Amino acid sequence: MKRNYSYIIGLMLALVISMPPGLQAADKPNVVLMMMDNLGWGEVGTYGGGILRGAETPRIDTLADEGMKLLNFNVEPQCTPSRSALMSGRHPIRSGTTKVVWGLPYGLVGWEKTMAELFKEAGYDTGMFGKWHLGDQPGRYPTDQGFDEWYGIANTTDESMYTTQPYYDPEIVKPPQIVQAKRGETPQPVKEYNLETRRTIDRELNEHAIKFIEDKAKAQKPFFAFIPYTQPHLPVLAHPDFDGKTGNGDFADMLAEMDFNVGQILDTLDRLNIADNTIVVWTSDNGPEEAPSFTGTAGFWRGNYFTTLEGSLRTSFLIRWPGKIKPGSISDEIVHITDLLPTFASAAGYKVPTDRMIDGVDQMPLFTGKTDKSVREGFPAYNGDNMQSYKWRNFKVHYFDQESMFSSPTRMNFPQIHDLIKDPKELRGLYGGTGGSATGVEQLTWVLPAVTYEVLKFQKSLQEEPPVPFPAPEPYMPKK
Repeated sequence: MKRNYSYIIGLMLALVISMPPGLQAADKPNVVLMMMDNLGWGEVGTYGGGILRGAETPRIDTLADEGMKLLNFNVEPQCTPSRSALMSGRHPIRSGTTKVVWGLPYGLVGWEKTMAELFKEAGYDTGMFGKWHLGDQPGRYPTDQGFDEWYGIANTTDESMYTTQPYYDPEIVKPPQIVQAKRGETPQPVKEYNLETRRTIDRELNEHAIKFIEDKAKAQKPFFAFIPYTQPHLPVLAHPDFDGKTGNGDFADMLAEMDFNVGQILDTLDRLNIADNTIVVWTSDNGPEEAPSFTGTAGFWRGNYFTTLEGSLRTSFLIRWPGKIKPGSISDEIVHITDLLPTFASAAGYKVPTDRMIDGVDQMPLFTGKTDKSVREGFPAYNGDNMQSYKWRNFKVHYFDQESMFSSPTRMNFPQIHDLIKDPKELRGLYGGTGGSATGVEQLTWVLPAVTYEVLKFQKSLQEEPPVPFPAPEPYMPKK
Protein backbone atom coordinates (compact mmCIF):
# COMPACT_ATOMS: atom_id res chain seq x y z
CA MET A 1 0.00 0.00 0.00
CA LYS A 2 2.84 2.39 0.85
CA ARG A 3 4.43 1.71 -2.53
CA ASN A 4 1.09 2.36 -4.28
CA TYR A 5 0.64 5.69 -2.48
CA SER A 6 4.18 6.68 -3.35
CA TYR A 7 3.62 5.73 -6.96
CA ILE A 8 0.38 7.77 -7.16
CA ILE A 9 1.96 10.81 -5.51
CA GLY A 10 4.98 10.58 -7.78
CA LEU A 11 2.75 10.31 -10.84
CA MET A 12 0.73 13.34 -9.78
CA LEU A 13 3.87 15.40 -9.25
CA ALA A 14 5.17 14.36 -12.65
CA LEU A 15 1.93 15.40 -14.30
CA VAL A 16 1.98 18.81 -12.61
CA ILE A 17 5.60 19.42 -13.58
CA SER A 18 4.93 18.42 -17.19
CA MET A 19 1.88 20.71 -17.53
CA PRO A 20 2.28 23.86 -19.56
CA PRO A 21 2.30 27.00 -17.34
CA GLY A 22 -1.30 27.91 -18.08
CA LEU A 23 -2.62 24.55 -16.89
CA GLN A 24 -0.91 24.49 -13.50
CA ALA A 25 -2.99 25.10 -10.42
CA ALA A 26 -3.14 28.74 -9.37
CA ASP A 27 -5.05 30.38 -6.58
CA LYS A 28 -4.46 33.89 -7.86
CA PRO A 29 -5.91 34.97 -11.20
CA ASN A 30 -3.81 37.13 -13.48
CA VAL A 31 -5.30 40.53 -14.32
CA VAL A 32 -4.98 42.30 -17.67
CA LEU A 33 -6.49 45.79 -17.70
CA MET A 34 -6.62 47.50 -21.10
CA MET A 35 -7.67 51.14 -21.04
CA MET A 36 -8.28 53.33 -24.06
CA ASP A 37 -7.75 57.09 -23.92
CA ASN A 38 -10.88 59.18 -24.59
CA LEU A 39 -12.88 56.48 -26.38
CA GLY A 40 -16.57 57.34 -26.52
CA TRP A 41 -19.32 54.96 -25.41
CA GLY A 42 -20.60 54.59 -28.98
CA GLU A 43 -17.40 53.87 -30.90
CA VAL A 44 -17.10 50.08 -31.06
CA GLY A 45 -19.51 47.58 -32.54
CA THR A 46 -20.85 46.05 -29.35
CA TYR A 47 -21.90 49.54 -28.19
CA GLY A 48 -23.55 50.48 -31.46
CA GLY A 49 -20.55 51.81 -33.37
CA GLY A 50 -18.01 49.74 -35.26
CA ILE A 51 -19.08 49.59 -38.89
CA LEU A 52 -21.15 52.76 -38.37
CA ARG A 53 -17.90 54.50 -37.41
CA GLY A 54 -16.09 53.16 -40.47
CA ALA A 55 -14.47 49.99 -39.13
CA GLU A 56 -15.76 46.76 -37.66
CA THR A 57 -14.37 45.74 -34.25
CA PRO A 58 -14.79 41.94 -34.21
CA ARG A 59 -12.24 41.11 -31.49
CA ILE A 60 -13.66 43.61 -29.01
CA ASP A 61 -17.21 42.56 -29.88
CA THR A 62 -16.31 38.91 -29.27
CA LEU A 63 -14.76 39.82 -25.92
CA ALA A 64 -18.15 41.29 -24.97
CA ASP A 65 -19.82 37.99 -25.85
CA GLU A 66 -17.33 36.07 -23.71
CA GLY A 67 -17.96 38.00 -20.51
CA MET A 68 -20.01 40.88 -19.10
CA LYS A 69 -20.76 44.19 -20.78
CA LEU A 70 -21.60 47.16 -18.58
CA LEU A 71 -23.96 49.83 -19.89
CA ASN A 72 -23.51 52.11 -16.89
CA PHE A 73 -19.78 52.19 -16.15
CA ASN A 74 -18.77 55.66 -15.02
CA VAL A 75 -15.48 57.54 -15.00
CA GLU A 76 -14.24 61.08 -14.31
CA PRO A 77 -14.48 63.91 -16.88
CA GLN A 78 -10.72 64.29 -17.42
CA CYS A 79 -7.69 62.00 -17.87
CA THR A 80 -5.74 62.62 -14.67
CA PRO A 81 -8.81 62.35 -12.40
CA SER A 82 -9.95 59.06 -13.98
CA ARG A 83 -6.52 57.47 -13.68
CA SER A 84 -6.21 58.68 -10.12
CA ALA A 85 -9.60 57.19 -9.24
CA LEU A 86 -8.61 53.89 -10.85
CA MET A 87 -5.26 53.60 -9.11
CA SER A 88 -6.37 54.77 -5.65
CA GLY A 89 -10.02 53.72 -5.41
CA ARG A 90 -10.65 57.28 -4.21
CA HIS A 91 -12.45 60.23 -5.73
CA PRO A 92 -9.85 62.63 -7.16
CA ILE A 93 -11.05 65.48 -4.92
CA ARG A 94 -9.48 63.50 -2.06
CA SER A 95 -6.14 63.09 -3.83
CA GLY A 96 -5.64 66.59 -5.21
CA THR A 97 -5.91 65.22 -8.76
CA THR A 98 -9.10 66.86 -10.00
CA LYS A 99 -7.84 68.24 -13.31
CA VAL A 100 -5.34 68.05 -16.12
CA VAL A 101 -2.53 70.59 -15.73
CA TRP A 102 0.54 71.60 -17.71
CA GLY A 103 3.91 72.66 -16.37
CA LEU A 104 3.09 72.18 -12.66
CA PRO A 105 4.01 69.44 -10.17
CA TYR A 106 0.94 67.22 -10.18
CA GLY A 107 -0.24 63.66 -9.79
CA LEU A 108 -0.60 61.05 -7.07
CA VAL A 109 1.62 61.77 -4.08
CA GLY A 110 3.72 58.90 -2.78
CA TRP A 111 1.50 58.61 0.28
CA GLU A 112 -1.40 57.37 -1.85
CA LYS A 113 -1.68 53.60 -2.04
CA THR A 114 -2.04 52.44 -5.63
CA MET A 115 -3.65 49.35 -7.05
CA ALA A 116 -0.22 48.27 -8.31
CA GLU A 117 1.25 48.48 -4.80
CA LEU A 118 -1.58 46.34 -3.47
CA PHE A 119 -1.03 43.72 -6.18
CA LYS A 120 2.67 43.67 -5.23
CA GLU A 121 1.82 43.09 -1.59
CA ALA A 122 -0.29 40.11 -2.68
CA GLY A 123 2.66 38.52 -4.52
CA TYR A 124 1.97 39.74 -8.04
CA ASP A 125 4.46 40.97 -10.60
CA THR A 126 3.27 44.25 -12.07
CA GLY A 127 3.89 45.90 -15.42
CA MET A 128 2.54 49.05 -17.03
CA PHE A 129 2.73 49.77 -20.73
CA GLY A 130 1.31 53.11 -21.81
CA LYS A 131 0.20 56.53 -20.66
CA TRP A 132 0.50 57.39 -16.95
CA HIS A 133 -0.64 61.05 -16.57
CA LEU A 134 -0.35 60.87 -12.78
CA GLY A 135 2.94 62.66 -12.28
CA ASP A 136 6.18 63.35 -14.14
CA GLN A 137 8.64 63.83 -11.30
CA PRO A 138 10.64 61.48 -9.01
CA GLY A 139 8.38 59.75 -6.53
CA ARG A 140 5.35 59.92 -8.79
CA TYR A 141 6.34 57.74 -11.75
CA PRO A 142 4.63 54.35 -12.18
CA THR A 143 7.80 52.56 -11.08
CA ASP A 144 7.74 54.60 -7.85
CA GLN A 145 4.17 53.56 -7.19
CA GLY A 146 4.02 49.81 -7.43
CA PHE A 147 4.95 48.84 -10.99
CA ASP A 148 7.96 46.61 -11.58
CA GLU A 149 8.43 47.92 -15.09
CA TRP A 150 7.07 50.62 -17.36
CA TYR A 151 7.26 51.54 -21.01
CA GLY A 152 5.32 54.51 -22.30
CA ILE A 153 4.72 58.21 -21.71
CA ALA A 154 4.42 60.19 -18.49
CA ASN A 155 1.90 62.74 -19.64
CA THR A 156 -0.45 63.18 -22.57
CA THR A 157 -0.38 62.53 -26.31
CA ASP A 158 -0.91 66.25 -26.93
CA GLU A 159 2.84 66.43 -26.41
CA SER A 160 3.52 64.47 -29.60
CA MET A 161 2.53 67.61 -31.52
CA TYR A 162 4.92 69.97 -29.74
CA THR A 163 7.94 69.64 -31.99
CA THR A 164 5.97 70.39 -35.18
CA GLN A 165 4.04 73.37 -33.83
CA PRO A 166 4.90 76.93 -34.92
CA TYR A 167 7.80 78.61 -33.07
CA TYR A 168 8.49 75.53 -30.93
CA ASP A 169 11.60 76.17 -28.84
CA PRO A 170 13.39 72.99 -27.65
CA GLU A 171 15.55 75.08 -25.32
CA ILE A 172 12.47 76.10 -23.33
CA VAL A 173 10.38 72.92 -23.61
CA LYS A 174 12.43 69.78 -24.16
CA PRO A 175 11.18 67.36 -26.82
CA PRO A 176 8.74 64.90 -25.20
CA GLN A 177 10.04 61.36 -24.77
CA ILE A 178 8.85 57.77 -24.74
CA VAL A 179 10.56 56.29 -21.68
CA GLN A 180 11.16 53.02 -19.90
CA ALA A 181 12.07 52.14 -16.32
CA LYS A 182 12.37 49.38 -13.78
CA ARG A 183 11.02 49.54 -10.26
CA GLY A 184 12.61 52.38 -8.31
CA GLU A 185 14.70 53.56 -11.25
CA THR A 186 14.70 56.95 -12.94
CA PRO A 187 12.88 56.60 -16.27
CA GLN A 188 15.24 56.67 -19.24
CA PRO A 189 14.34 58.18 -22.62
CA VAL A 190 13.99 55.70 -25.48
CA LYS A 191 12.94 57.96 -28.33
CA GLU A 192 11.25 61.26 -29.03
CA TYR A 193 7.47 61.32 -28.86
CA ASN A 194 6.43 63.09 -32.05
CA LEU A 195 3.93 62.68 -34.87
CA GLU A 196 5.90 59.77 -36.33
CA THR A 197 6.24 57.79 -33.11
CA ARG A 198 2.67 58.69 -32.18
CA ARG A 199 1.63 56.33 -34.98
CA THR A 200 3.71 53.43 -33.71
CA ILE A 201 3.54 53.71 -29.92
CA ASP A 202 0.46 51.52 -29.32
CA ARG A 203 2.05 48.69 -31.30
CA GLU A 204 5.13 49.04 -29.11
CA LEU A 205 3.03 49.01 -25.95
CA ASN A 206 1.52 45.73 -27.09
CA GLU A 207 4.94 44.22 -27.82
CA HIS A 208 6.21 45.11 -24.35
CA ALA A 209 3.02 43.89 -22.69
CA ILE A 210 3.13 40.58 -24.54
CA LYS A 211 6.79 40.06 -23.56
CA PHE A 212 5.86 40.76 -19.92
CA ILE A 213 2.96 38.29 -20.02
CA GLU A 214 5.13 35.63 -21.64
CA ASP A 215 7.85 36.03 -19.02
CA LYS A 216 5.42 35.77 -16.11
CA ALA A 217 3.62 32.77 -17.57
CA LYS A 218 6.96 31.00 -18.02
CA ALA A 219 7.95 31.83 -14.44
CA GLN A 220 4.49 30.79 -13.22
CA LYS A 221 4.05 34.11 -11.45
CA PRO A 222 0.68 35.82 -11.06
CA PHE A 223 0.76 39.18 -12.78
CA PHE A 224 -1.06 42.46 -13.17
CA ALA A 225 -0.59 43.96 -16.63
CA PHE A 226 -1.93 47.49 -17.03
CA ILE A 227 -2.05 48.59 -20.67
CA PRO A 228 -3.28 52.19 -20.95
CA TYR A 229 -3.14 52.74 -24.70
CA THR A 230 -2.74 56.21 -26.21
CA GLN A 231 -5.49 55.89 -28.85
CA PRO A 232 -7.80 57.56 -29.70
CA HIS A 233 -6.47 60.66 -27.92
CA LEU A 234 -5.68 63.44 -30.36
CA PRO A 235 -3.92 63.46 -32.73
CA VAL A 236 -5.70 60.37 -34.06
CA LEU A 237 -3.03 58.82 -36.30
CA ALA A 238 -3.07 55.08 -37.00
CA HIS A 239 -0.07 52.80 -37.28
CA PRO A 240 1.42 52.76 -40.82
CA ASP A 241 0.07 49.20 -41.27
CA PHE A 242 -3.46 50.60 -40.79
CA ASP A 243 -3.08 54.06 -42.33
CA GLY A 244 -5.65 54.21 -45.15
CA LYS A 245 -6.70 50.61 -44.58
CA THR A 246 -10.42 51.24 -44.11
CA GLY A 247 -10.83 53.99 -46.66
CA ASN A 248 -12.93 55.85 -44.11
CA GLY A 249 -10.35 58.21 -42.64
CA ASP A 250 -7.97 58.38 -39.70
CA PHE A 251 -10.50 57.57 -36.98
CA ALA A 252 -11.75 54.42 -38.70
CA ASP A 253 -8.17 53.32 -39.36
CA MET A 254 -7.44 53.81 -35.67
CA LEU A 255 -10.49 51.69 -34.71
CA ALA A 256 -9.21 48.86 -36.89
CA GLU A 257 -5.77 49.11 -35.30
CA MET A 258 -7.24 49.27 -31.80
CA ASP A 259 -9.28 46.12 -32.39
CA PHE A 260 -6.22 44.34 -33.77
CA ASN A 261 -4.14 45.27 -30.71
CA VAL A 262 -6.77 43.95 -28.32
CA GLY A 263 -6.88 40.73 -30.32
CA GLN A 264 -3.10 40.35 -30.01
CA ILE A 265 -3.33 40.45 -26.20
CA LEU A 266 -6.20 37.95 -26.13
CA ASP A 267 -4.36 35.62 -28.54
CA THR A 268 -1.31 35.72 -26.27
CA LEU A 269 -3.36 34.55 -23.29
CA ASP A 270 -4.76 31.69 -25.38
CA ARG A 271 -1.35 30.71 -26.75
CA LEU A 272 0.11 30.53 -23.24
CA ASN A 273 -2.88 28.56 -21.90
CA ILE A 274 -3.58 31.14 -19.20
CA ALA A 275 -6.82 32.65 -20.50
CA ASP A 276 -8.95 30.62 -18.09
CA ASN A 277 -7.06 32.01 -15.11
CA THR A 278 -6.92 35.62 -16.27
CA ILE A 279 -9.36 38.44 -15.63
CA VAL A 280 -9.47 40.68 -18.70
CA VAL A 281 -10.92 44.18 -18.54
CA TRP A 282 -11.26 46.52 -21.52
CA THR A 283 -12.50 50.06 -20.94
CA SER A 284 -11.83 53.79 -21.48
CA ASP A 285 -10.71 56.53 -19.10
CA ASN A 286 -12.98 59.28 -20.46
CA GLY A 287 -15.76 60.10 -22.83
CA PRO A 288 -14.98 61.16 -26.40
CA GLU A 289 -12.80 63.98 -27.70
CA GLU A 290 -14.44 67.24 -28.68
CA ALA A 291 -11.45 68.97 -30.28
CA PRO A 292 -11.88 70.02 -33.93
CA SER A 293 -10.92 67.29 -36.43
CA PHE A 294 -10.81 64.68 -33.67
CA THR A 295 -14.36 64.65 -32.29
CA GLY A 296 -15.62 61.25 -31.12
CA THR A 297 -19.10 60.05 -30.24
CA ALA A 298 -20.82 58.95 -27.06
CA GLY A 299 -23.44 57.13 -29.11
CA PHE A 300 -26.72 56.91 -27.21
CA TRP A 301 -25.67 59.65 -24.79
CA ARG A 302 -24.91 63.34 -25.19
CA GLY A 303 -21.72 65.22 -24.43
CA ASN A 304 -17.94 64.94 -24.47
CA TYR A 305 -15.23 64.86 -21.83
CA PHE A 306 -14.58 67.89 -19.58
CA THR A 307 -18.30 68.01 -18.72
CA THR A 308 -20.46 65.90 -16.40
CA LEU A 309 -22.99 64.96 -19.08
CA GLU A 310 -23.57 61.23 -19.52
CA GLY A 311 -21.50 61.23 -22.69
CA SER A 312 -18.53 62.24 -20.57
CA LEU A 313 -19.12 59.97 -17.59
CA ARG A 314 -20.31 56.72 -19.23
CA THR A 315 -17.73 54.69 -21.09
CA SER A 316 -17.53 51.18 -22.44
CA PHE A 317 -16.50 48.39 -20.05
CA LEU A 318 -16.05 44.69 -20.76
CA ILE A 319 -14.85 42.08 -18.27
CA ARG A 320 -14.08 38.40 -18.90
CA TRP A 321 -13.18 35.72 -16.36
CA PRO A 322 -13.89 32.25 -17.73
CA GLY A 323 -15.82 30.03 -15.35
CA LYS A 324 -16.61 32.96 -13.07
CA ILE A 325 -18.39 35.53 -15.23
CA LYS A 326 -21.28 34.34 -17.39
CA PRO A 327 -20.65 34.82 -21.12
CA GLY A 328 -22.96 37.29 -22.82
CA SER A 329 -24.14 38.90 -19.59
CA ILE A 330 -25.14 42.57 -19.62
CA SER A 331 -25.76 44.98 -16.76
CA ASP A 332 -27.11 48.52 -16.58
CA GLU A 333 -26.26 48.84 -12.89
CA ILE A 334 -24.12 51.79 -11.78
CA VAL A 335 -20.42 50.93 -11.47
CA HIS A 336 -17.74 53.57 -10.91
CA ILE A 337 -14.07 53.47 -11.84
CA THR A 338 -13.13 53.67 -8.14
CA ASP A 339 -14.80 50.27 -7.72
CA LEU A 340 -12.08 48.39 -9.58
CA LEU A 341 -9.55 48.54 -6.73
CA PRO A 342 -11.77 46.77 -4.15
CA THR A 343 -13.25 44.52 -6.84
CA PHE A 344 -9.84 43.16 -7.85
CA ALA A 345 -9.02 42.76 -4.15
CA SER A 346 -11.67 40.08 -3.76
CA ALA A 347 -10.08 38.10 -6.60
CA ALA A 348 -6.37 38.76 -6.01
CA GLY A 349 -6.48 38.61 -2.24
CA TYR A 350 -4.87 41.94 -1.46
CA LYS A 351 -6.10 44.11 1.39
CA VAL A 352 -7.91 47.36 0.71
CA PRO A 353 -6.38 50.18 2.79
CA THR A 354 -8.24 51.02 5.99
CA ASP A 355 -6.17 54.04 7.04
CA ARG A 356 -7.86 56.38 4.53
CA MET A 357 -11.25 56.83 2.94
CA ILE A 358 -11.84 54.49 0.00
CA ASP A 359 -14.79 55.38 -2.22
CA GLY A 360 -14.82 52.22 -4.34
CA VAL A 361 -16.94 49.19 -3.50
CA ASP A 362 -16.54 45.51 -4.37
CA GLN A 363 -18.58 44.76 -7.50
CA MET A 364 -17.40 41.18 -7.98
CA PRO A 365 -20.78 39.76 -6.81
CA LEU A 366 -22.42 41.74 -9.62
CA PHE A 367 -19.86 40.60 -12.19
CA THR A 368 -20.10 36.94 -11.20
CA GLY A 369 -23.89 36.89 -11.09
CA LYS A 370 -24.29 36.36 -7.36
CA THR A 371 -26.47 39.47 -7.41
CA ASP A 372 -28.05 41.52 -10.15
CA LYS A 373 -27.74 44.77 -8.17
CA SER A 374 -24.81 47.15 -7.81
CA VAL A 375 -23.49 47.87 -4.33
CA ARG A 376 -23.67 51.59 -5.08
CA GLU A 377 -26.62 53.85 -5.85
CA GLY A 378 -24.68 56.84 -7.13
CA PHE A 379 -21.65 59.11 -6.92
CA PRO A 380 -20.61 62.78 -7.04
CA ALA A 381 -19.42 64.03 -10.41
CA TYR A 382 -16.67 66.62 -10.12
CA ASN A 383 -15.25 68.56 -13.03
CA GLY A 384 -12.16 70.21 -11.63
CA ASP A 385 -12.77 71.25 -8.03
CA ASN A 386 -16.53 71.73 -8.42
CA MET A 387 -19.16 69.06 -7.86
CA GLN A 388 -21.07 69.83 -11.02
CA SER A 389 -23.63 67.07 -10.65
CA TYR A 390 -24.65 64.04 -8.64
CA LYS A 391 -25.82 60.82 -10.24
CA TRP A 392 -28.21 58.74 -8.15
CA ARG A 393 -30.19 55.71 -9.28
CA ASN A 394 -31.60 56.64 -12.70
CA PHE A 395 -31.47 60.36 -11.94
CA LYS A 396 -28.88 63.08 -12.52
CA VAL A 397 -28.99 66.34 -10.60
CA HIS A 398 -26.96 69.11 -12.24
CA TYR A 399 -25.79 72.08 -10.18
CA PHE A 400 -23.80 73.64 -13.02
CA ASP A 401 -24.57 74.13 -16.68
CA GLN A 402 -21.69 73.18 -18.98
CA GLU A 403 -22.33 71.88 -22.46
CA SER A 404 -18.79 71.79 -23.80
CA MET A 405 -15.14 71.71 -22.80
CA PHE A 406 -14.89 75.07 -24.55
CA SER A 407 -17.56 76.74 -22.38
CA SER A 408 -17.27 77.91 -18.80
CA PRO A 409 -19.43 76.22 -16.16
CA THR A 410 -22.30 78.35 -14.89
CA ARG A 411 -23.89 77.68 -11.52
CA MET A 412 -27.64 77.20 -11.88
CA ASN A 413 -30.12 79.14 -9.80
CA PHE A 414 -31.97 75.89 -9.20
CA PRO A 415 -30.65 72.32 -9.57
CA GLN A 416 -31.83 70.54 -12.70
CA ILE A 417 -33.13 66.98 -12.32
CA HIS A 418 -33.03 64.52 -15.21
CA ASP A 419 -34.63 61.10 -15.39
CA LEU A 420 -32.01 59.30 -17.48
CA ILE A 421 -34.49 56.66 -18.58
CA LYS A 422 -36.97 59.16 -20.01
CA ASP A 423 -34.42 61.86 -20.79
CA PRO A 424 -31.11 60.18 -21.69
CA LYS A 425 -29.86 63.26 -23.55
CA GLU A 426 -30.33 65.40 -20.40
CA LEU A 427 -32.36 67.99 -22.27
CA ARG A 428 -35.53 68.26 -20.18
CA GLY A 429 -34.47 69.16 -16.69
CA LEU A 430 -36.77 70.48 -13.99
CA TYR A 431 -37.75 74.10 -14.80
CA GLY A 432 -36.35 73.85 -18.30
CA GLY A 433 -32.74 72.95 -17.69
CA THR A 434 -30.63 73.40 -20.78
CA GLY A 435 -33.52 73.57 -23.17
CA GLY A 436 -36.99 72.11 -23.22
CA SER A 437 -40.13 72.10 -21.18
CA ALA A 438 -40.36 70.83 -17.63
CA THR A 439 -43.91 69.67 -18.23
CA GLY A 440 -44.50 66.29 -16.67
CA VAL A 441 -41.34 66.14 -14.55
CA GLU A 442 -42.28 68.41 -11.61
CA GLN A 443 -42.91 65.35 -9.50
CA LEU A 444 -39.17 64.69 -9.47
CA THR A 445 -38.68 67.31 -6.78
CA TRP A 446 -38.66 64.44 -4.28
CA VAL A 447 -35.25 63.53 -5.68
CA LEU A 448 -33.67 66.75 -4.37
CA PRO A 449 -33.77 65.93 -0.63
CA ALA A 450 -32.62 62.38 -1.33
CA VAL A 451 -29.63 63.54 -3.36
CA THR A 452 -28.89 66.46 -1.03
CA TYR A 453 -28.48 63.95 1.79
CA GLU A 454 -25.87 62.08 -0.26
CA VAL A 455 -24.08 65.30 -1.18
CA LEU A 456 -23.89 66.47 2.42
CA LYS A 457 -22.65 63.07 3.55
CA PHE A 458 -19.84 63.22 0.99
CA GLN A 459 -18.94 66.80 1.87
CA LYS A 460 -18.78 65.83 5.54
CA SER A 461 -16.27 63.10 4.67
CA LEU A 462 -14.03 65.76 3.08
CA GLN A 463 -14.05 67.61 6.39
CA GLU A 464 -13.27 64.46 8.35
CA GLU A 465 -10.34 63.65 6.08
CA PRO A 466 -9.08 66.86 4.38
CA PRO A 467 -8.04 66.35 0.75
CA VAL A 468 -4.44 66.29 -0.41
CA PRO A 469 -3.69 69.89 -1.45
CA PHE A 470 -2.77 70.91 -4.98
CA PRO A 471 0.03 71.31 -5.71
CA ALA A 472 1.35 69.06 -2.95
CA PRO A 473 4.98 68.74 -1.86
CA GLU A 474 6.82 65.42 -2.11
CA PRO A 475 7.15 63.62 0.19
CA TYR A 476 3.67 64.35 1.45
CA MET A 477 2.13 63.15 4.67
CA PRO A 478 -1.37 64.13 5.82
CA LYS A 479 -1.77 65.89 9.13
CA LYS A 480 -3.14 63.61 11.80
